[in-house]
Amino acid sequence: MNKTATYQITVNASTENLAEVREFVALHAKRQGFTTEQISDLQLAVDEAYTNIIKHAYQNNKDKYVEINLSFDSDKLCISLFDSGNSFSPKNYNLPNIQKKIEERKRGGMGVYLIHQLMDSVSYHANADKNEIRLCKNRN
Repeated sequence: MNKTATYQITVNASTENLAEVREFVALHAKRQGFTTEQISDLQLAVDEAYTNIIKHAYQNNKDKYVEINLSFDSDKLCISLFDSGNSFSPKNYNLPNIQKKIEERKRGGMGVYLIHQLMDSVSYHANADKNEIRLCKNRN
C-alpha cells in the first residue's frame, strides 16, 4: 500500500464518460485496498458530483472538461473534481424532503444529499477560474 499516491484524469463533461470515470475510481481504490462496498460508495458519490457538474456547472456543454484527481494517504482517499463552469454555493442549498420525493416518485435533486451520506467529508472551493468539489472517504 502506498503512503501517498495520486492519479489524475481529464474527461469531457458528458454522461458518455461516466463509465470511464467510475472505472478510474474503482481501479485505483481497489489497488489501494478499499473494500467492494467502499468502492461502490465512492463510485456513486463521484457519479453524482460529475453529473451535477455536467448539468449545473456546464449546462450539458460537452465541449467543457472535468479534471478528476485522486489522492490516497494512509488514512483516506480524497477525490477532487475540478470544473470551470457555474459555481455551486452550499449556502444556497436546501436539504431535500426525502419522504416527499419518495411519495411523489420524483427523480433528481438528491445528489448533494447522497454525496454527503456516502462520504466522510465533502467540501467546495470556488475561485475566479476553477471550482473544486472534494470528496474524502476514510479507510476504516
